[in-house]
Amino acid sequence: MTRHKASKPGKRDRTVVLKKTLPERLPAHALWHGEVEAFLAALPRRRVFDLVITSPPYNTGKPYETKVELTQYLLWQGAIIAAIVPRLKPGGSICWQVGNYVENGYIRPLDVLLHPIFESHDLLLRNRVVWRFGHGLHAKKRFSGRYEVILWYTRDEDYTFNLDAVRIPSKYPGKKHYKGPKAGKISGNPDGKNPEDVWDIPNVVARHREKASHPCQFPVGLVERLVLALSKPRGLVFDPFCGVGSAGVAAAAHGRRFWGCEISAEYVRQAKARIDPAIEGKAEYRRHDKQVYDHKDSPLSLRPIGHVLRALRDEAGLTQAQLAKASHLSQVTISKYESGCMPIRSDKVPALAKALAVPPFRLFMTDAEWRRWERNA
Repeated sequence: MTRHKASKPGKRDRTVVLKKTLPERLPAHALWHGEVEAFLAALPRRRVFDLVITSPPYNTGKPYETKVELTQYLLWQGAIIAAIVPRLKPGGSICWQVGNYVENGYIRPLDVLLHPIFESHDLLLRNRVVWRFGHGLHAKKRFSGRYEVILWYTRDEDYTFNLDAVRIPSKYPGKKHYKGPKAGKISGNPDGKNPEDVWDIPNVVARHREKASHPCQFPVGLVERLVLALSKPRGLVFDPFCGVGSAGVAAAAHGRRFWGCEISAEYVRQAKARIDPAIEGKAEYRRHDKQVYDHKDSPLSLRPIGHVLRALRDEAGLTQAQLAKASHLSQVTISKYESGCMPIRSDKVPALAKALAVPPFRLFMTDAEWRRWERNA
């Protein structure tokens, strides 16, 4: 059997696309265009992976997968897992990110179905991380799904875990010990807190800066946290279902090597186009520790106020023409504001509020909210 070696990463590295056969010396960054089973069959049965991280097809009938009977799907996943485990290095980790198998309106959580497979290989479940995100389909007959799960396994008691590399800002960084020898001193870690096992990281939707053509794209920040915590610089990260290469971007951006497998030629092309800049330190993505955007800061979070304007005008006993004159606007503009077909410009709010003899923020409140504010004022 030919012994395949992995080359060391360097400044001139580029992602190499492989197909059908493996070279004697594997590059630091490689994409296998083909089935993962073929790649693993061509790879010597020795421990080479420091971290395996993937989001496999969920068997839901997406364009990039062929939906099969659930038992057949689990057998397929089990065969791939069985081929990966012997190739995991001592201290290495496997992270399997999955959602739900949906059929006829009911769900079956894939993490629950897959766990016995991992357990059969004597792997130890370290965390069941809940990835929570804000966008998705709106269900009509059940609660809308807004989370998925990452199963993190190790095969050894001694494993890589770099907590300091993934700390996030503490909720109360100024909190102090109130008694004992450390009384008065800061009680938390100055570098931040453990990110815990529920992660709020936005999923990749239409206007996300990382968006490629994959319909269920892995956000780089989600993989980044795992790469930083569970591998060391120059370690080898492997993704058996790499899609458009998000795991490769996270690995390359932090000085790790990366091998990935993908059956779609277009996804392989996009993955290479994303990983190569990351190797050069030019990756563009949303970091794992970036604060989640507060939707209340967006003007879209303000409810339409046309009906409020109309009610306040009626309450003041003014016609549209009179309000238009008092606020130095045209009657057509007032009509469009009240009908909701034109948003009220922020620079026009003070003049409208003055003409109606109300505070500017009253235009953004329902009657109930206004009464509540008056009671508390």
